[in-house]
Amino acid sequence: MAEKLKNYTLGRWIEGEGAGTPLFNAITGEEIFTSTSKGLDFNAMLEFGRKQAGHKLRKMTFHERARMLKALAMHLNEKKKMFYALSAATGATKADSWIDIDGGIGNLFVYASKGRRELPDESFYVDGNMEMISKNGSFVGHHICVPLEGVAIHINAFNFPVWGMLEKIAVNLLAGVPAIVKPATSTSYLTELVVREIVASGILPEGSLQLVCGSVGDLFEHLTCQDVVTFTGSAETGRMLKSHPAIVNNSIRFNMEADSLNCCILGTDCTPETEEFKLFIKEVTREMTIKGRTKMYCNSSHHCSGEYDGSGDQLTS
Repeated sequence: MAEKLKNYTLGRWIEGEGAGTPLFNAITGEEIFTSTSKGLDFNAMLEFGRKQAGHKLRKMTFHERARMLKALAMHLNEKKKMFYALSAATGATKADSWIDIDGGIGNLFVYASKGRRELPDESFYVDGNMEMISKNGSFVGHHICVPLEGVAIHINAFNFPVWGMLEKIAVNLLAGVPAIVKPATSTSYLTELVVREIVASGILPEGSLQLVCGSVGDLFEHLTCQDVVTFTGSAETGRMLKSHPAIVNNSIRFNMEADSLNCCILGTDCTPETEEFKLFIKEVTREMTIKGRTKMYCNSSHHCSGEYDGSGDQLTS
């Protein structure tokens, strides 16, 4: 019998209600997991992140949060063999998995370094210089940046179940904001495994990271102006989410990466005998084969159910 994935919410691993969506091994076709988020209290999840983790993260300085990211990266780096083993079930080659797994962990290392080198050892960031507003200097103005008091919601695509999550949470955690991650349902079992290791490490304050393996339910109904939403997937679904009444009415920050359309341009002076030409061909070939593998897997998933966007994300049951 296929194992049922669990959601990580309110500091606990919780199974969703009902049978759930069947998830398959992309190589063998075997059903290996089921996934559902039915029954989750999404409002409670948001409040848990805001109240349980938000104030703890905001009290930390940028350097403390950066060191936290580095510790997490080092922990996950020691566990990546098990991530690679499960990644194969998504249809990923070793090269695909390297981009996804090592690339994701690398993002944590990069932001850990940038946080210590480029940001102050303070809980706030001073923006620009002090401005003299009154003639005698009795009234001045100075902007500072402080963390939002909400939660970052990350809705990710199926082809990067590790990198998609880690690249995004590296940013919000460095900024002092907790996250709720909703991976694409079809490959959510790999994301769940990584989150299990993150939780087991005890490195992050409780509530800093929650996981939804299934639909987002009524999550958007409970968002406020202090929350942030990021979406990676199809432009059609992204536009639908961006126009959600809660997003529009509360002026919620919404970042969309849609359709993965990339442009490669080669200068006319780069002829076939040049090193630049050879590098161009190599990189274009690599990008096309990686995208080809992920799209082929998506299009062959005839056994999927629910409402999906163009990248294989299940948003509602």
